[in-house]
Order: sequence, then structure tokens, then C-alpha cells
Amino acid sequence: MLTRRSAIAALPVLLAATALRAQGFPTRPITIIVPYPAGGSVDLLARLVARDTQPLLGQTVTVENRGGAAGVVGTRAAAQAEPDGHTLILGTNQTHATNQSLVKDSPDAVKDFTPVAGLGILQHVLVVRKDLAAQNVADLIALSKTKPGGLNIGSSGRGSASHLAAELFAKVTGMPMTHVPFAGVAPLVNGMMTGTIDASFATLSTVLGQVQSGEIRVLAVASATRATAIPNVPTLREQGVSGVEADAWFALFAPAKTPAAAVDRLYQAIAAAAAIDTFKSTLAAQGFTVALRPPAEMAAWLPGEVEKWAAVIRDAGITPQ
Repeated sequence: MLTRRSAIAALPVLLAATALRAQGFPTRPITIIVPYPAGGSVDLLARLVARDTQPLLGQTVTVENRGGAAGVVGTRAAAQAEPDGHTLILGTNQTHATNQSLVKDSPDAVKDFTPVAGLGILQHVLVVRKDLAAQNVADLIALSKTKPGGLNIGSSGRGSASHLAAELFAKVTGMPMTHVPFAGVAPLVNGMMTGTIDASFATLSTVLGQVQSGEIRVLAVASATRATAIPNVPTLREQGVSGVEADAWFALFAPAKTPAAAVDRLYQAIAAAAAIDTFKSTLAAQGFTVALRPPAEMAAWLPGEVEKWAAVIRDAGITPQ
């Protein structure tokens, strides 16, 4: 039953839908390419965006999974699509910031795409094995300097977000480390619990269960703000380490040369969808923080983000594959 309160709450979304439909775009169904297999966090976010923008745009919005080559297959397909606003890609910090330096022939994130909207982030945290003699970041750095080759710092794979965050942290702090790559997040977490590695960066959502059970500990949040799920854990910046913000981020892009009017209408729909309570609560349950960014802000920010990680990759001696 529609109550007066729920009707009032729905009014802005209904008005937004009416305004968008009156603008004549889109003229046919919209496809959001997900450059990864179905079932992951990127897929979930894309399907949520599709569900909640569809009534606002007045057209079917479908999700097409085109995984392969660390996201390059789907990214290339999106870059080559007709630039009319009807084909989008849900890009990530991998597809639109680090692949450009890690994967040969990866599309250019800046030149081949037009940003539509920043959507959200997953915060990275610095975690350590539960018995490591370090209670804060300063302790960790000092301890690593006493070890030949430094502490063993794990990652979910060479060139992964957790690896690059560790390389950036080591570069900024001068902390020596020995990188220990694993074949994915699950083996990485297991390696920390069994003592194979001493520390790692990981998205909070992937390690929260082990943190809450006491199997591993969090020393810091590698983000601009503290994490809602662990509010007592300070950020790296609060502990004196600046410049190591390593959020996993997610954004919608259209092919380059997509008309500004189409981009603006898409952003309006996304902004209206992001204000829906179920949109926000569904993302929060998966560990996401909604971080809406308009197209112009994304366009100004993206080149620096690409170069930031390009420098980390060069300094770490990682060559494109």
C-alpha cells in the first residue's frame, strides 16, 4: 500500500523520470558492458544501476558481461562502440587506470572514453597477521626495517590493486618489503592467517569477516576517510602517511565523442537512482560507499589517477604483458 510518506519520498524520482523522458534520449535500449564475468562486485553494481535507471530513462537497460584479458576484452568493445550514449561500460581502477600500464594494447582511458559518472568505491585497508609485533603503521615500518629484505607483504597477484597499493606505500614511506604474490584473494587471506605473509592491502569487504573474528588485524584504512564498518581504525593519513589513498573505484564511461547532451541525461538518471534508499542500502550491504562524481569532475581527475599508477608501476619495474 502506498503511504503518504512513501509517495512524497518517491516524488523526486518520478519528476526526474518525467523530465528525462521529455528530452528525447535514449531512443533505443541501453547496454552496460561489464568487462568481467557475471557474479562479482562490478556485475552487481552494473545490474543495480540498470535496474534503477531503466524507469528513469524510459528504455530497457541491459548488462552484457564481456570478460577476458583482465578486463581488456570488454573495455575494447566499449571503446569501439557507436558513440551515441546507448553503449556504456562499468569501468574500474583496473580497466581505466592501471591496465594502461600493465596490459599491452589496452584502450586509452582518457582518449578513448568519455566519463559519465563516478559511482562508488571499495576501501582498501592495511592488514597484518594477528601476532605481528606492530600495533600501528609506525611500528610496521620500523619492524620491516629490522628484517633482511623487509617484511613479507602479500598481494592477490602481480600487478593487482593490492600489489600496487603496497608498492605505493613502500615508495612513500621508504619501507623495505618482499612481495609475495598469490593467485587471488582467498589464498592471500589464508596465507596471512597461516603466517606465510606478514601484511597486505585488501578491500575491506574481502577481509571484514576475518577482522571481526580476530584472525587478522587492521592497522589503517587506505582511504580519505575512515571506514564505517571499523570506525575506530584510523586512516594512513591520520598516522602520518599521506599520498597512499588506494580505493577500488567504479565509474560509468561512454565511448569518446559521445554527445554531451546524452552524457548529461545519463548522469541525471544515475544521480536520481543513487538517491534511492534501496540503491544505497544494497551497495552498503556489499561494502560499497556511494561516491557520485559528475562527468566534468571525472574528466579532470582521471588523467592524474592514470599517471599516479603508471609511476608506481614503472618504479616497481613491472612491465606490460
